[in-house]
Amino acid sequence: MTTSSAAGTPRLPFSCDKRPVTGDGVVVTNHPLGTAAGMEMLAAGGNAIDAAVASLLALTVVEPMMVGVAGGGLSHLRLADGQHIVIDALSCATRSMTPTIYEPVSDEPARYMDAEGRRNLVGPTSVAVPGNLKGWHGMHARYGVLPFADVVAPAIRLAKSGFAVTHYLAGAIREHADDLLADPMMRSVFLPDGAPVGVGTRLKQPLYGDSLELIARDGADALHGGALGRSLARAIATGDDPGWLTESDLRDYATIDRAPIVGHYRGFDIVGPPPPASSGVHVTQMLNMLESFDVRAMGFGSPESVRLLIEVIRTGFADRKRFSGDPAFVDVPVERLTSKAYAAECVQALLQGGHVPDPGHHLLRESHDTTHITVADRHGNIVAATHTINGLFGARFMDPETGIIPNNYMSNFDPHPGHALSIEPGKRVPTSMAPMMVRRDGKPVFALGMPGGLRIFPSVLQSIVNLLDHGMSLQEAVEAPRVWTQGQDVEIEPAYAHVQDTLSDAGYDVQSKPHIGGGMNAIAFRPDGSMEGAACWRADGTALAIGGGLAKPGVRFWPDKAPDTGSEPKH
Repeated sequence: MTTSSAAGTPRLPFSCDKRPVTGDGVVVTNHPLGTAAGMEMLAAGGNAIDAAVASLLALTVVEPMMVGVAGGGLSHLRLADGQHIVIDALSCATRSMTPTIYEPVSDEPARYMDAEGRRNLVGPTSVAVPGNLKGWHGMHARYGVLPFADVVAPAIRLAKSGFAVTHYLAGAIREHADDLLADPMMRSVFLPDGAPVGVGTRLKQPLYGDSLELIARDGADALHGGALGRSLARAIATGDDPGWLTESDLRDYATIDRAPIVGHYRGFDIVGPPPPASSGVHVTQMLNMLESFDVRAMGFGSPESVRLLIEVIRTGFADRKRFSGDPAFVDVPVERLTSKAYAAECVQALLQGGHVPDPGHHLLRESHDTTHITVADRHGNIVAATHTINGLFGARFMDPETGIIPNNYMSNFDPHPGHALSIEPGKRVPTSMAPMMVRRDGKPVFALGMPGGLRIFPSVLQSIVNLLDHGMSLQEAVEAPRVWTQGQDVEIEPAYAHVQDTLSDAGYDVQSKPHIGGGMNAIAFRPDGSMEGAACWRADGTALAIGGGLAKPGVRFWPDKAPDTGSEPKH
């Protein structure tokens, strides 16, 4: 199974399932209707920020298992003037939470992050302070050009008129059917007859559509200080096991503008989010390590190159476990971790020690269930944004008054007190989200990202290597097989089957997985000013591009008519 390639170029051990698009503006999301919502904004004269927010809001309707207004995430903006801003809208612990609110199940690695009764995973006790809506509305207010109501309109339309359920959504409902059946509202929407809605079923969410109309009118204040927030706080406070989120937590939440981490690899700038995100620091660290090797000469998919990736990713995770955290609470040595000198130390240790398994350190946990969008307009604005409600369907209950599904971000905190990831009021949890951009000579070359929890930033790393070292096309780079390890077992996708025996013989515990991480999407920027968009096979990813546009100023419909008298022609 190979892709076509130019003469003299090695053929790749996989084929692409999707095709890229090209144009003067591109929107790529993990659902066709999310992409269409963003493209609607570009066609209406909006910019990439308008399109990104419209896409994200639409995805809260058509990907309700992945993202919602009561979730959290990161938006990486590259503005037309060249400025990069990372808007941190990650969820955080409420002001009344303490390190001992949960009873840990075990100190053993496999269940280290679990709490008794799944209280940090399901229900009101799993809900952290959300930031998504505050982040989306805030970036639109500062940088969008269309009225906010226009940006929300596609999401309202989809919620009230409905959309056809995809295999992806239907599968997610089946996966957590027991939990969804336990909540009357979730059952009524997603399992109305006691069974998951089928593929192709028209799914309507009129109650959530009403909430979106309130958001269109009031912006983020609808949730952070308004009626939607009051309702959510009531839902959290009721029941046999109430949670901690209050109206004041919602009202006082603030996003944070963060400067990105900028690494350097083979003449390119690698721009990514800083802590509490892992990607900017550890993608830079791992690329610095790879720069010591002739990766291109090794060849994509060779046993040598795959083993090198495994060891570099293992090293990155070892440091992530030691140092990651919310910089307001944990001292993260960013300069050291991203330095070329430290990478040289890591390479030396790798060459001397070879494969060293993780010494039983507990496993980090992040939900696989997220969404990502990549958007660019012809003016030079770019948005790469990764947002989530954390677990599949978040806390797995729905506010009965608003149709909003809250997050279960508390499952990412360490339920044991006294550690870097332990709960503290206001603390944000580290994230693997990697909305990344690549520049050369100050100009954008690529923007990319994906969902997938702990598998995100190592997978994005591999796509960057695919592009810069292996010379892959954008479509090939996002669809190429992936490898992953957190330090114990090694996961490989089926297209890497040819190296499995070699890795096993070298002492790795190799597990073949149907896919590693979620659907990556990306945009490439060409020297002529056009751009290319691509989405991979691992999700409902869809790319749309805009070409052409309005007529040049002064062009008339009827040039042979008399001079204009000031009235517009009827057409």
